[in-house]
Parts: sequence; structure tokens; C-alpha cells
Amino acid sequence: MEISEFLKNVSLFSNLNDRNLRRLGRACTARSFAAGDHVVRQGDEGLGLFIITSGKVKVVKTTNDGREIEIATHVPGEFIGEFAVLDGAKRTANVIAVEDTECLVLVSWDFTSVMKTHPEIALDILPVVVKRFRETNEKLISLTN
Repeated sequence: MEISEFLKNVSLFSNLNDRNLRRLGRACTARSFAAGDHVVRQGDEGLGLFIITSGKVKVVKTTNDGREIEIATHVPGEFIGEFAVLDGAKRTANVIAVEDTECLVLVSWDFTSVMKTHPEIALDILPVVVKRFRETNEKLISLTN
């Protein structure tokens, strides 16, 4: 399956037209992680967005007092690192491969380059990012109460 066809089924990119899906698809690279590998580490610099094509990952937040809170599990067609690709800030949680996992990686500078020349992409993905942020906030609030 062509990368742009796969991206069409990822909620973050579901509002994009075929031309913009192809643009983003050309900027993606494939990456593999063995079960137990860290895909990203909390506190590390956020350099890209990961789109899961196979396998499963869990998102784990380490609190200031050292507790680990599992926030989410993601499977093929889902994504992680959407904030980092937009703002370049440090990772807010660990993401660990639960099983052997394949991802498409969209590094920040490539994504930014595409968005600069095609700003409509940002407008199309922004509602999805905001929705995800709200859902994560609600989950964290419910876990800490």
C-alpha cells in the first residue's frame, strides 16, 4: 500500500486532500522497534511524529514523585508525538513498544517545510490535535483523582 493511502486512514490526516497526503507521504521514513524498546523517552527533545503501521505501543507518564501512569495504548493507524512535531518541545511521556512495532516517522523539519509551503495542512490537522489534547487531559485528570 502506498504511504499516502495509509495516511488517509490516520485520523490526524483524515481531512487532507490526496495531494497533501502524497506530500507528507514523501517526507516519511520507516522505522522499526522491538518489543520493549523506547520509541521516545520522556524529557528527550521531540524531533518527530510517529505513525504506527504495525504493532502496539503504550504511553507512560512518569510523575514528579516517580510514579508511572499508563496514559494510552496505540495500534496501527494511530499516531504519537503530534505536539513535538508542531512545537519541538521535550517529550512529555515515554512511549514503549509493547510488541514489535513498525512506524512511519515524520521529522519536525520536514513537516515544517511542507506546512510552510502548504499552510492549509496545518489548518486541517489542528482540530484533530486539539481533540487529542482534550482527551489526554481528561484521562490524566481521571487517573490522578
